[in-house]
Amino acid sequence: MTDPLTGEARRGPLVPIGQPPRNQRDMVLRKLVWIGVWLVFLSSPVHDLVAGDHSTGGTVAGSLGLTVFVGAYLALVFRNMGAPFSPRFVIVLILILSALASVLCLTLGAAWLGLFCYVSVACGATLPPRGAYWAVPATGGLMLLVGWRVGPGMARDLILILLLIGFAMTGVGQLVRTTIELRKARATVAQLAANEERLRLARDLHDLLGHSLSLITLKSELAGRMLPGHPDKAAQQVADIEQVSRQALVDVREAVSGYRRPRLAAELAGAQVALTAAGVVAHVPAEPDLAGLPEDAESVLAWALREAVTNVVRHSGARRCTVEVLRRQTLDGPVLELSVEDDGSGGSGKGPGNGLTGLTERLEKVGGTLEAGRVRHGFRLVARVPAATAADVGSGA
Repeated sequence: MTDPLTGEARRGPLVPIGQPPRNQRDMVLRKLVWIGVWLVFLSSPVHDLVAGDHSTGGTVAGSLGLTVFVGAYLALVFRNMGAPFSPRFVIVLILILSALASVLCLTLGAAWLGLFCYVSVACGATLPPRGAYWAVPATGGLMLLVGWRVGPGMARDLILILLLIGFAMTGVGQLVRTTIELRKARATVAQLAANEERLRLARDLHDLLGHSLSLITLKSELAGRMLPGHPDKAAQQVADIEQVSRQALVDVREAVSGYRRPRLAAELAGAQVALTAAGVVAHVPAEPDLAGLPEDAESVLAWALREAVTNVVRHSGARRCTVEVLRRQTLDGPVLELSVEDDGSGGSGKGPGNGLTGLTERLEKVGGTLEAGRVRHGFRLVARVPAATAADVGSGA
């Protein structure tokens, strides 16, 4: 991302929250961050090994057992966040982790009870919710049973942490699965919307051109048959063909104009995306009140918003931008007002550019006005168009 003021590359967050991974490196980094949080519980076993309270054989065996335990844990959780193992293999790895934790605690002491927290995390992160609801308490029970032999007090201190992180990982896993399903559903909805738009376009073209082209074909055949013996009647058919074709051309142009007409709601959504992508903090209304607003006036406001946002992104160097769509009562009647205000420099031009001049002309055609200029802490553009009153909208005026 480029800083609009300095033109230098702006560094984003190390792990973007709420966004899908952009590449394989981003995915691996996210996995390491989420898995590395729980490595804090290794401090007690590592300190016990370094303290020298065990024999050389015990220290070597403990180091080897801890290495195998951490390797199995990382393989299980790391793989489960991408392409997961089969359910049977997951259960086998969890049983191996439980056995290693029990053996290490019984042979090396209570300092190793924290390994059961990893078993709980693995159960919550890799098992289905119904299985995790049983496996996490079972892991806590196993820790209490082992702790009763090596350190009852530490086991009681860890039981609450073990249950909390186990069930927390169950919730996180469920949230991740739900997020993935929502992304798939959103992609499906977008695809269905695109298909529906194509079907609507096909229907409209059929309705517009089907009758006209059929009539042109019929009259062309009639003109061809009449041409040798009745040239005057053939000429009349050709004139009818010209009239029908001209009307079809007018209908197509009106239809295309309707398809190309910008909508204010769509431009507001696009403005939010464009400003956020440029690193500008955006405040954009989600659902403006457009009741009773003529289509031409809405299109002009949409063009004004597009031009204003383009200027903010390209020229202003702004850090913040606020968009408002409000109804106001003026001496000339009710108006719908679009306001775009930023805290940037407003560009380097000394006069109104071609964009603002074009906007002024567009607004004048629908009876609107445009105001643009410097304000105390930035630049502000205000476009106003006539709007129907609430009574007019309610009465169907």
